[in-house]
Amino acid sequence: MAERLKDMFFTKESVDKFTDVIKKNYPAFDKPRFRQLLFDASFEKKELLDKMRHTTECLHATLPKSYKDALNVLMKAAPDAQGFEAMALPDFVATYGMDDWDLSLPALVFFTQYYSAELAVRPFLDKDPEKGMTVMATWAEDKNPKVRRLASEGCRPRLPWAMALPKFKKDPRPILPILEKLKNDDSEDVRRSVANNLNDISKDNPDLALEICERWYGDSGETDKIVKHACRTLLKAGNKRALAIFGYSDPSIVAVKNLELDKKVLNIGDNLTFSFDLSVVDRSKVRLEYAVYFVKARGKLSKKVFQITEKVYDKGTYPIKKKQAFQEQTTRKHYAGTHQIGIIANGEEKTRTSFELKEGTKSL
Repeated sequence: MAERLKDMFFTKESVDKFTDVIKKNYPAFDKPRFRQLLFDASFEKKELLDKMRHTTECLHATLPKSYKDALNVLMKAAPDAQGFEAMALPDFVATYGMDDWDLSLPALVFFTQYYSAELAVRPFLDKDPEKGMTVMATWAEDKNPKVRRLASEGCRPRLPWAMALPKFKKDPRPILPILEKLKNDDSEDVRRSVANNLNDISKDNPDLALEICERWYGDSGETDKIVKHACRTLLKAGNKRALAIFGYSDPSIVAVKNLELDKKVLNIGDNLTFSFDLSVVDRSKVRLEYAVYFVKARGKLSKKVFQITEKVYDKGTYPIKKKQAFQEQTTRKHYAGTHQIGIIANGEEKTRTSFELKEGTKSL
């Protein structure tokens, strides 16, 4: 299994490098006390973000008591701080700077030029969305693309790993001027953030997201890419309106036959190869996917959709073969039980079959 992020960072060695940077910029910094506070009895059991917050709290206990003075130390240290430990710097702003926006928000602009600050800006947006978005609008016009990206990424309603923004999940309209301003940005990173933001919106407000996508699609090659990435959740869900944007044909003229698995019983760690015939009645643009219904810890099935291909097929029958791995991953744990696999064409599941996944070593 790949090494977990929480085991790659916040080691004694990486923390020592981090504290050396703090000490360099604040000679009075008590490194032994900081390490004693950080590596407490519960530290190893903490998840990655909990370790980051704990680091923030230990900095607060060992830096100057004045928020302004402590922030000055961290800003001096920022160019040399590395690793996930450095995420404690913007987190310090989110944790202790909520009452001083005039100091805190410019500090986040500074920090985001070295590492991500989108997690740290969210408590400010949650506390006062109107005031926060007014500031974000100015960031969207900044010369630095990392600051412009922060304007979009920071206000995503459902940013992964971060606190959600329930006000924006309910009504994302305050976000839209930012997205409109940045949809043609010179930076691909900024445009991708716009797409991710719009994808977040689609999960709670699909009609609004689709209205925007329909309006943007066809403006340019770049906006077309944004729309495609923004619609990924809706496309996987088989949303007909989203499928229509990209010209996918009526699923009734596409058929899937002869779904076969290379094995009906496999162990966790094995690969499953499956094959089927795709039959197309008339020349059609086809989005071909497969869904795996994974057994979860409590025995329920959870559907995950994977793309196979999307292209124009002439009339005819086409053999398709694909492989799905069942190795353990940091992002997915497998459980024994009866799983299912289905084949999807243009948003419609055409056929499905089951197989058994067992505990045990990988089959030879």
